[in-house]
Amino acid sequence: MRVIRTRSLNTLLGAYMTDDPDKQIKELWDDGLADDEIFCIGKIVAHWGAIEHEIFYQTLSTYVGKSGADAELPKAMNNLRFSAVLKLWEERVVKKAEGSRRAVLEEQKRKIESYQDSRNALVHGMWDWKRDQPDVVTTTRVKKKQIITTSFNEGDLYHFYTELAQINLLIRYPGGLQEAFEEQASNGLYINEAELRRLSRKSKHS
Repeated sequence: MRVIRTRSLNTLLGAYMTDDPDKQIKELWDDGLADDEIFCIGKIVAHWGAIEHEIFYQTLSTYVGKSGADAELPKAMNNLRFSAVLKLWEERVVKKAEGSRRAVLEEQKRKIESYQDSRNALVHGMWDWKRDQPDVVTTTRVKKKQIITTSFNEGDLYHFYTELAQINLLIRYPGGLQEAFEEQASNGLYINEAELRRLSRKSKHS
């Protein structure tokens, strides 16, 4: 257990048995994941959430008229099923794009659909691993009365994370890095929202 390596057994037992909830140690159970795996899983979850958010709002913006009045939204925009919103995004955003921009967005939609099962396996699956295969993490879930097992080998999680990061960029800037940099340069001195949030948290907790 990683926690026990850094604290004495007496300290752990005392903290675990105390009635004071502020002094209790709550992270005694070890999930068995390595730091690089935890990092990648966190990034995957964050990037997937950002993808859903961006696609939802791009689609939502197509229902707002020039007068600013909101049109009646279809049932899919209740956002209960991301796949339904993704389909609307294809119809109302992707197919309205032109030339190479449309081709880029179409490719991102294809990638998103291809990664949905892997994302669901990570978020909804039950994790397991074997001592003789330390570089393989397996998740198991049940869907439509079928048991689905997905294995992530060494390097798979990092590859998944970087793919989602690229999708997040290209659904916002189908023109790639040049388009992103041009937008930032047009605003003069610029700090992106993500970095601004990190700086704010650093200042608050320093």
